[in-house]
Amino acid sequence: MNIRSILALAPVIPVLTIEHIDHAVPLARALSAGGLRVLEVTLRTPVALAAIEAMRKSVPDAVVGVGTLARPGDFVTAGNAGAQFGVSPGLTAEMASAARAASFPLLPGIMTPTELLAGLGWGYDTFKLFPAQQAGGIAMLKALGAPFPEVMFCPTGGVSRATAPEFLALPNVACVGGSWIAPTDKIRAGDWAAIEQLAKDASSLAKTK
Repeated sequence: MNIRSILALAPVIPVLTIEHIDHAVPLARALSAGGLRVLEVTLRTPVALAAIEAMRKSVPDAVVGVGTLARPGDFVTAGNAGAQFGVSPGLTAEMASAARAASFPLLPGIMTPTELLAGLGWGYDTFKLFPAQQAGGIAMLKALGAPFPEVMFCPTGGVSRATAPEFLALPNVACVGGSWIAPTDKIRAGDWAAIEQLAKDASSLAKTK
């Protein structure tokens, strides 16, 4: 699958920070049951790679990606864990080179038109606008739409349940990334039923055609 086909699977990609490996599979099951099959596991904890591997093995319906790719070596370890796509906060020449050799497609992060031009030069046409709110949010995406009509975005960073519909209404937004679907307190409490309900609500935010 290419990155656009992955982003088309759901209007919201949960951005997950998993602190304990025992949380990985029930969390993935709850989100998938709620209609959100595309999951981004961030490399912010020591168990992140093991969580990706566990999710891939136990929740085959999920499309499990790795977030916070920040070094070229991250692509190798993520691929070994079974990641099906990658997400980075930014893009350097070294990372673009590593991404070409990776076993999965990359959603690179950009914040400015200059970074977008660099990404286009490396062959990308789909980006994460990050951090979306600080980068200008709705207004920035509208401004980028005219000079870059071929580019699609997944804004992430500061997107909430309240603001997601406005982002999804934009023609150059494929989906949004957000952490509100799997709050830390509910993960720690093992409240998978509540997370499934949040996922069902998020999956109802149909992308405006």
